[in-house]
Amino acid sequence: MSVGRRRLLLGAAAAGAGLALGAAAEPAVAASPAHPGMLHTETDFIRVRARLAAGDPVVTAGWRRLTGNGRSQSSWKPRPLATVVRGGAGQNYAQFYPDVHAAYQNALRWRIGGEPAHAATAATILNAWSSTLTQVNGNADRFLAAGIYGYQLANAGELMRGYDGFDLAGLRRLLRNVFYPLNDSFLSRHNDACITNYWANWDLCTLASVMAIGILDDDRTLFDRAVTYLRTGAGNGAIANAIPFLHGDLGQWQESGRDQGHTVMGVGLLGAICEMAWNQGVDLYGHDGNRFLKGAEYVARYNLGQDVPFTAYRWGNGQNCAPQTQTVISAASRGQVRPVWELVYHHYVNRRGLAAPNVTAMAASVRAEGGGGDYGPASGGYDQLGFGTLMFTRDRATTTATTAATTTTATTATATAGPARTTRTPAAPGPRPGRPAATAGATASAEEPSVAPSRELDLAGQRSAIGPRTGLLAGLAGAGAVGGALLLRRRRGRGDNS
Repeated sequence: MSVGRRRLLLGAAAAGAGLALGAAAEPAVAASPAHPGMLHTETDFIRVRARLAAGDPVVTAGWRRLTGNGRSQSSWKPRPLATVVRGGAGQNYAQFYPDVHAAYQNALRWRIGGEPAHAATAATILNAWSSTLTQVNGNADRFLAAGIYGYQLANAGELMRGYDGFDLAGLRRLLRNVFYPLNDSFLSRHNDACITNYWANWDLCTLASVMAIGILDDDRTLFDRAVTYLRTGAGNGAIANAIPFLHGDLGQWQESGRDQGHTVMGVGLLGAICEMAWNQGVDLYGHDGNRFLKGAEYVARYNLGQDVPFTAYRWGNGQNCAPQTQTVISAASRGQVRPVWELVYHHYVNRRGLAAPNVTAMAASVRAEGGGGDYGPASGGYDQLGFGTLMFTRDRATTTATTAATTTTATTATATAGPARTTRTPAAPGPRPGRPAATAGATASAEEPSVAPSRELDLAGQRSAIGPRTGLLAGLAGAGAVGGALLLRRRRGRGDNS
């Protein structure tokens, strides 16, 4: 974003309302979405194309993971269903999620390489499903389907925005009429169970869907709802509850006593949410003293084979909140590989200039990240869209963050509860005819502007921390305060809880 445009946006924010720095208040959400503005922006695509054209070996390795994936081929044919069932009799959702990932992967190839055939394939897949699918059914797992595939579909659609053959209105209707009602029902009633009954990833996938649908649909209310819940919600998806205990600079994950596959899944979901919010001018990465970084460091450290502290975790189970306790961390699926780490690493270390030794080591161990279909055929292998090495690799910022806590590798500390409780390879194709046009105002640089990771501004006598790529009118007046995987197991008597 140009300096002039940034000043214009910040000036509008200042005219609306003052914002407080830190725990007292956080930046309000944006007035209307910036596009493309979910997991990826046009600035990201400019950077990726330039790195590929220059033969960058790391990004090129990521590109090869994408182009080598069977779902990214323009020959992919969709198999739409009128009813998708996840959980219980008639389960057929394994026919759905490969198509979702094929749409996303082909859309990525179009945005980066410019080949019209990939745009046509992505549009065909999305159009086929939006004109055919009328309901998502099943046992409690239907809420997982609505959350995971809702946010993934929206991200694929966001990449296809502006392509003449893509029925954006049709996808919006599908997401609003079929997926969002299930998202809303779960967040409002949690399947009529105790609000703490469901693991964090149930809330997180639902929140990812609500946020993504809000961005795709230019609906600020939905976006606000997700942001507010993440900051102050009562369910396990709220950041303070997903990371309920702090051990110094390590944050114990809510599912750590359950298994590590779902714990890593949670890191991926919260990372996706934080990136989507960041691209809309809201810094959830930095919420509560970079609490997400501390949680990711904890999960990475344990899954790298090192010890971490563990505080007994207690929750309410079932419909009557019957008390349950986990007293030790679970070693089940320890070391499971999922494509979630590059996003977290590149934000905190390279975009923000912070230390994250465990996340750094984990990201290096799984590089280059693939995507759906690269991590097993079961649905858990499709929980993340992936390709983080390709899409999130960036140089380290030339400035350092001034407000975030530096992460250490300490393994013992007093726990505190949360507030509420390579060889160079050939470069990929450079720019060619047929590539989608850059968004108006996109930077011409291959990299993001070298700006301070946090700006402190006087707004109506108060101070606000504004991220380096504010895409929207952050802080307008009157703004409402507003994770292949293991088989999904039944949890606490309320359905197969992912």
